Amino acid sequence: MSDNPYSVDPPARPELRKSLGVLDGVAIAASSTAATTSIGIGLGVTAGVVGLHLPAIMLLAFLPVMGIAGAFSRLNKVEPNAGNGYVWVGRSLTPWLGFLVGWVNLVAVLAFLAYTTAVTGSALLQLAGDAGLHRVGGLALDPGSTAQTTAVGILVLVAVTLTAVTGVRSAARLQAGLLVFEYVVLLGFCGYGIVTGPHDFSLSWFDPFAIPSATALAQGLLLSVFCYWGFESAFSVNEEVRDPMDASRAGITTLFTMLGLFLLGSVAFQRVLSEEELVGHGAEGLAFFGDRLASQPWAALPLIALMFSAVASLQAGVIPTARAMFAMSRDRTLGPVWSKVSPRYGTPAAGTVLIGALAAVVAGLALVIPRLADMIMATVSAVGIVVALSYALTAIAAAVRFRSLLREDWREGIRAVVLPSLSAAALLGLGGYLGWSFYTSADHFEAGADNGWFLLATPLAMIASGFVAAAWAKWVRKSPYFRTGKGTDADAPQLIATSSR
Repeated sequence: MSDNPYSVDPPARPELRKSLGVLDGVAIAASSTAATTSIGIGLGVTAGVVGLHLPAIMLLAFLPVMGIAGAFSRLNKVEPNAGNGYVWVGRSLTPWLGFLVGWVNLVAVLAFLAYTTAVTGSALLQLAGDAGLHRVGGLALDPGSTAQTTAVGILVLVAVTLTAVTGVRSAARLQAGLLVFEYVVLLGFCGYGIVTGPHDFSLSWFDPFAIPSATALAQGLLLSVFCYWGFESAFSVNEEVRDPMDASRAGITTLFTMLGLFLLGSVAFQRVLSEEELVGHGAEGLAFFGDRLASQPWAALPLIALMFSAVASLQAGVIPTARAMFAMSRDRTLGPVWSKVSPRYGTPAAGTVLIGALAAVVAGLALVIPRLADMIMATVSAVGIVVALSYALTAIAAAVRFRSLLREDWREGIRAVVLPSLSAAALLGLGGYLGWSFYTSADHFEAGADNGWFLLATPLAMIASGFVAAAWAKWVRKSPYFRTGKGTDADAPQLIATSSR
């Protein structure tokens, strides 16, 4: 037996248990996108930027994300791998950028889990208040306090992490049950709000040219891209599906489902709430929406749905991230702990627990921003920029890998090369423009959601740390990934681009 802790000789290569179908993938991807959380909280945050043009910004953001989804699907057909973008970008562009994709996805998910941990705690504290529990001992419960919501949310994070250890199948079943409840409540309340809302419907809601400024448009688009973020979780568990095509079907199905839900929620919120109410209630937006449409106990249902969504997205955030780190560990770009597979559950149990622990630490660090609404804005802005970068690099990798199709079949070439390239250019342009607007909006640094330098420094730190970690993997761990750009499971016979048609 080799003394090398990273040894992954072919007979002993760690493999994940194949047990998932397309519906399981949809459950995981839909939970990762967390439509109820995005509607209940994200709409208020986005309205603070674009005003009453939520349907327009959601439709506009869907276009580049759909191009990215096409790139994911096509790449997954020829090379299914738990590392997805990390493997595909490393092979088609450069291992440095491939590693960066894997790394920024990790840190983005950790930031997302910290934000969702606080959202979960906030929902629980709001429910406690609705039940008449306003104090514990001498402490007044405050759903807007980052400290209180984080403390409660971490307890939930521990529980869902332990559940994720037992296997993706059991986690997917739990998430499917939570999703059914969420969507029934969401569809019911939003449908009722559209019919009975006091504010007149306006076609201007769908007009992107009416958005106040170019900066508002760019920030609104990246906030909306953040709302769609998570559909690719279906591709992170594609080594555990019975047919890799199921991962593609699950990702695309989830994306169109999210579009429908976001449009429904946007119109319903704007029919029921004024712009001031949308912006002013931020993290408590869905609870306020429910109170405007029904009395207790029915008004508590949207809040319960929000809590279920947050719990499901916590678990769904842990699962695909642990799988991505599993793929990176197989290539020795990360430590061996990430690729240890539990003989009992057939899952990367140690890595799953470690993701949960790191998320709890990041959630604690987020206490530097005391107000929950401010913490949400800062997190979403930072994650939106790095997610746009990750998506863009993956789309460019697809365009490079399938460029020969432009000569062989121009229709396929447009779908495989041109559309992903346009999507990548749009996202990179948006991220760059927003970063510049953050830089020029302040003259000093301050840890706050309204300080442009802080909002810019956070994603830049995420990206810079990726290059530092890549240098460590290349020259200290001496990972073979930086010589070949191929993931461990990418050494199968080469598949030509036309096989993806």
